[in-house]
Amino acid sequence: MTAHSTPTPVDMSQPSRWLAVLRIGFGFWFLKALWTKLDVVLLGGVVPWLGVEPRWIAAMPDIITRQMAENPIGWYRDFVMATVLPNAATFATCVAWGETLTGLSLVLGVGSGLGALGALFLSINYGLATWHMSAAAQGFHYLLILVALVLFLARSGRAWGLDGWIAWRWPGAWVSHWPIA
Repeated sequence: MTAHSTPTPVDMSQPSRWLAVLRIGFGFWFLKALWTKLDVVLLGGVVPWLGVEPRWIAAMPDIITRQMAENPIGWYRDFVMATVLPNAATFATCVAWGETLTGLSLVLGVGSGLGALGALFLSINYGLATWHMSAAAQGFHYLLILVALVLFLARSGRAWGLDGWIAWRWPGAWVSHWPIA
């Protein structure tokens, strides 16, 4: 008879760290809005403030109009044409800040559950807007949606993130509970 050996415990620190690498890289994809859609503006002509680029506010209606021109998803096209375009400045501001906050959340691993939900919401909308343009756009947005879901369900901020530090420092704190963290 052979003796049964005790199985070695599985080291889950490496998968969680690679998930953190994915979270951080994914977060940088959204955080690029900080450089492309936001800029330092003078509040009241005096106080430096981070605000939405006027160039982005002016460009977004043109981008949306091109995307919706042949969009076969009727309900989405109708919503965008009736709601988003007439309020383009508001939606441009929401997109710029939404991408930036989502990116910060994922890069820093703070509120990463909410950050992943923000990424999921943005990715679904980008996918619906560009679905008809190419198979590459479809595949890219499928991937974004899948990554956002994985990061949300895996509580990806627990490794190399402030969510993990908060859970360690203050066990049971409400901010360290799912779906926030």
